[in-house]
Amino acid sequence: MKRDIWIGALVLVLAAALFAAIAFAPAQPAQAGPLPEPTPSPAPGPDPAPRGEYRVLEPLHSGALTLFPVVRNLSGAARKWDYITLDEGLRNGEVEVTEYGRLRGLVRPRNGAPIREDNYRGDRVNTLVLVNHSDKPLILLAGEIVTGGKQDRVIGKDRIVPAQSDPIDLSVFCIEHGRWVESSDKFGVSADSTNGSFMVQPSVRSKAMVKNNQQEVWDSVAGAVSNSARAASPSPTQPVELGTTSYAKAMKDERLTKEVDKVAVPLTESSHDILQKLREQNAVGVIVAVRGQIIWADVFATPDMLSAYWTKLVRSYAAESFETGWYGRGEVTRDAAERFLNNPLHGSETSQGETGVYRYREVRGTLQSAFFLQTLLPGTDFDVHISRVVEDDRRAKIMPRPVPMEGRQIPID
Repeated sequence: MKRDIWIGALVLVLAAALFAAIAFAPAQPAQAGPLPEPTPSPAPGPDPAPRGEYRVLEPLHSGALTLFPVVRNLSGAARKWDYITLDEGLRNGEVEVTEYGRLRGLVRPRNGAPIREDNYRGDRVNTLVLVNHSDKPLILLAGEIVTGGKQDRVIGKDRIVPAQSDPIDLSVFCIEHGRWVESSDKFGVSADSTNGSFMVQPSVRSKAMVKNNQQEVWDSVAGAVSNSARAASPSPTQPVELGTTSYAKAMKDERLTKEVDKVAVPLTESSHDILQKLREQNAVGVIVAVRGQIIWADVFATPDMLSAYWTKLVRSYAAESFETGWYGRGEVTRDAAERFLNNPLHGSETSQGETGVYRYREVRGTLQSAFFLQTLLPGTDFDVHISRVVEDDRRAKIMPRPVPMEGRQIPID
């Protein structure tokens, strides 16, 4: 009995030893063979899809002014068409502008038919009459100044006037409070200075476009002239006396012109080189930042249109940099500028226009507004000009987080 037990125990010990030897034996190397082919890295894919219709380029800086050139991302047929600007038309006589009560002298006879004589309608502060004699459509931009008549005026809305047009009523705002005495019977551009014609600065322009209120335009002009006087003064506490309530006359003052030149000339004197580079990059507009805050955007259908308005726009932006107050410190990033233009804008929407000629659409949001001028002329159907607007009394509310300026000084007052 005991012998059987010992034999069974021995068998168990031997079995356990054999199992351990097998389990803990070192692994034998596998036989050498051909190595597997390496898996190739996937080819780099295309750049990420643009986040919106537009992208911005590296900014241009001058003083407190920063401009972000805008490029359209979406491809499509080239947007080419013939047009005439207000400056061109007034200078060569193809466009006439006069007071509202002088319509009769502007009507062209047709087929030898006699001209019906309307009764004198009386001049109006906020309405002028315009005729386009050109064979090209005329583009009018809100903010463009026409001088003469009983008061200097600024155009209140973008619009397109067809070629060889009949007289049209033109919505305008007075920018010369107090004068109602005729200086000339026809209007022109402010061409008696080396800087050519003017466009009002964004703070005034927004009052005409967004507020659509004459008193607010006058108040904004008064503020702009006052700030300009301080900018032209050697001492902030003793502003120069410009001696005028006219925005156009103030901007032609030699002392103020020098201050505007300090900001604008670096961007316009070498404008041929700048614009050539922008054309090569197909830039169609700019986003405007002053003192570290985005305030405006102007975007056109083509690079050539941006070139046509470049100087007068840049000088209007430069004048805005005289505005007092603390918009922000630092430098707006390209990403913030791109979001400003590409982010959808929600709000009340209205539109007006002329069948087969143009549509003017307004979208008014809580903090921003956008304005679209669309051509409907034969062979065209696209936005000619887009304005994206931050009103001056709302700018602080959407100020982007600033980036350190790396030692670059920005004047605040």
